Amino acid sequence: MSNLTKASKHKVPDAKKREPKPPKLKSPARRPLKHLSAAVSKARTNYKPAKTYSYEIKPPELMPGVLPPDVKKAPIAMDSAPYSYAQSCYGAAGGDWVGFPGYPYLSMLSTRAEYRAFAQALATQITREWITLQSTDTAGDSTKAKITELNQAMTEIRLKETIHLAVEHDSFFGRAQILHNLQGHDLTVPLKLTPQTIKKRDDWRKSGLGYTVSAVEAMWTTPNAYNAIDPSRPDFYEPSSWFMLGKLVHATRLQTVITRPVSDMLKPPFNFGGISMSQLAEPYVDNWLRTRQSVADLISNFSIIVLATAMDESLQGDDADELFKRIELFTLTRNNRGAFVIDKDREEMDQIAVPLGGLAELQSQSQEQMCSVSHIPAVILLGIAPTGFGNLAEGEILAFYDWIRAIQEAFWRKPIETSINILQLLMYGEIDPDIVVNFEPLYQMTPKELAEIRTADANTDSAYIDRGVIDPLETRIKIARNPESGYQGLDTTKVPAPQGDGAAEPDDGNSGEQDGKNEDVP
Repeated sequence: MSNLTKASKHKVPDAKKREPKPPKLKSPARRPLKHLSAAVSKARTNYKPAKTYSYEIKPPELMPGVLPPDVKKAPIAMDSAPYSYAQSCYGAAGGDWVGFPGYPYLSMLSTRAEYRAFAQALATQITREWITLQSTDTAGDSTKAKITELNQAMTEIRLKETIHLAVEHDSFFGRAQILHNLQGHDLTVPLKLTPQTIKKRDDWRKSGLGYTVSAVEAMWTTPNAYNAIDPSRPDFYEPSSWFMLGKLVHATRLQTVITRPVSDMLKPPFNFGGISMSQLAEPYVDNWLRTRQSVADLISNFSIIVLATAMDESLQGDDADELFKRIELFTLTRNNRGAFVIDKDREEMDQIAVPLGGLAELQSQSQEQMCSVSHIPAVILLGIAPTGFGNLAEGEILAFYDWIRAIQEAFWRKPIETSINILQLLMYGEIDPDIVVNFEPLYQMTPKELAEIRTADANTDSAYIDRGVIDPLETRIKIARNPESGYQGLDTTKVPAPQGDGAAEPDDGNSGEQDGKNEDVP
């Protein structure tokens, strides 16, 4: 039997079964991503959530020494302040914009240029043109002398500088206080502007007035007593006296100015002040600072270098120091004159650039939001007209000047008039009702505009004189009293005779002789 016959007796295996099975490969154990874990942990540590402007409603923390040593508890809680009730409303309101941040925090905000710009712009505009003392008395001479001396006295006591500083305090801390300190007076009793309580000083020209006026920061004072029971009384939630670094001062001697008051419920936690411009503007300033820094960072790194390379070893935590050192070296020395060497076969580098268009508009809008919260035009608050604001409208400036005038009349007239009345009592023993205080307009006309106004006034006066409505002496008095006329101080007792077109020339006695000589001339 042949070999073939013998072989056919055996069963031939299937071809698929004859192929050897591939060995099972065990997947390597997953190793921790060391570098990524460290990076994620560091990112979580450095993550800062969005800032909230939440301040707890609680009694204010007073500076040491504000309360006298024998007063253990601040009288500001004498009304059993409903902080729990206010706190519940605070939570329902969303948690922002409520509560007093404290004087230390507000003092720190005042060191930033943005917050100082608010305070200095308001203080400068309110006191820039200052005031003028005018008299309604037509007699003139004695009242003019008083006004001159009162202006000198206001300069000596630095009234303008005190009001300027008080306006800044109101912007920084929400409250301004002006102390009227008279020599020999008890600060605890009410200040009454009468000749009986403020005696005339006959020797004030030699020995001085014995009167000082100063601005006191809000952190040094706290109320002593106030009415929290009867809303029908005028002193409801209005302190009648204050503690000033341990001294008791009556409210009439420590005049309080609050241009942004809060509701009665919030007066105790705000130490009976208002809300400061710094606290109102804080979210807008933070948005501006964040936008400004983001734009600067974007300009510094407006392009991203992308390196496509093998990252297996580095992702699995193996030693990839050489790769990261190479990238770090390139990052530190990156500029237009540098080069980054890559592997020709395994690496590829690309650059992704971020478009820079529109950054100026973003910054301008952030600045514009700061201006809106303070009612101050950008050219006054910032000193510049940022790109994107458009042309500066004159109406915007005039509206701001009207707003400043309203602030002057509403809040700052009373302390100024109080100081001037005190000066009159000390210098003359009485308050002259003919002397009035006028705030100078902030808008200043150009010389051309003033000349046009004077021309129009002259034409009007001439028409009235020609028709016999007024006398030339009345016009002369008017221009003599007008500081813008160019003839202030003119002698009003003499009125020159009008010079008409057909008036005869004055005869000097030689006209006939001269005429005779002229006839002989051929």
